Amino acid sequence: MLHAFDISGNHQRLDGGAMFGNAPRAMWSRWCPPDEQGRIELSCRALLIQTDQKRILFETGIGVFFPPDLKERYGVVESDHVLLSSLSALGLTDADIDVVMLSHLHFDHAGGLLAAFTPNEAARLLFPKAQFVVGSEAFARAKAPHARDRASFITELPALLEQSGRLHLIDAQTNTTALFGTDRISFFASSGHTPGMLNAVITGQAQSVVFCADLIPGVPWVHLPITMGYDRFAEHLIDEKTELFSRSDLSRTWFFFTHDTNVVMAKVKKDDKGRYQAYDAQPHRAAGWDLDAPIGS
Repeated sequence: MLHAFDISGNHQRLDGGAMFGNAPRAMWSRWCPPDEQGRIELSCRALLIQTDQKRILFETGIGVFFPPDLKERYGVVESDHVLLSSLSALGLTDADIDVVMLSHLHFDHAGGLLAAFTPNEAARLLFPKAQFVVGSEAFARAKAPHARDRASFITELPALLEQSGRLHLIDAQTNTTALFGTDRISFFASSGHTPGMLNAVITGQAQSVVFCADLIPGVPWVHLPITMGYDRFAEHLIDEKTELFSRSDLSRTWFFFTHDTNVVMAKVKKDDKGRYQAYDAQPHRAAGWDLDAPIGS
């Protein structure tokens, strides 16, 4: 069995120009209308995979670990830990998760690992029974970030993960069958957004899902030239998207988006001008998706 659920986390609002790099506002504002401050709304979505043996959570969203001033600066919308509420809607708590896989450790993808901010209390990890899996290069980056991306990381998080005794550092070639309880999850590395980001491919009998993380944050970024100002190496990221689409069986592959507010996942095809575009967009579905059966549009 391979069953997939999209798990909503907290939303945030970030500057639209930063999210769309060198794309002009006249273009991106049609896709993501900005507020009066020029910010666009973003989801911070996680993917839960249920196998016969384990519950595996891919990322945890941004959470509510920020103190109030930083919560405002980074546009975190809700005050409660939405990821925990979304798990509760499935009858689960963070203690029911067996593995948390983190593509990279930017705060909008890993902040949900932490309990909600409480004055005068140190940051602490949630998910008390989970094994934490991170790419070794991405983990090294979080421990020693560059000046350009230092603000994207949570200073305390690497040490907390190490102290848990449940941290596993892997690369794309690591055999993770025992860790994940299935041989149907594989990884590929991409470094255009941040060095060592690991993207997952979950292979069902009928359909596959690519967990895109920040390689493709949402539908607008499917178009090859569109990248983020936050990407470390934008041209390299475009090459990585091109390679991913070229090697994927697009007839049976779904691309899961962490930041798109309307579309959870979609298929991709070329239009009559040879440009990649998303289609068969899937909104939230409470019952999730059985990856061993065809997914209807």
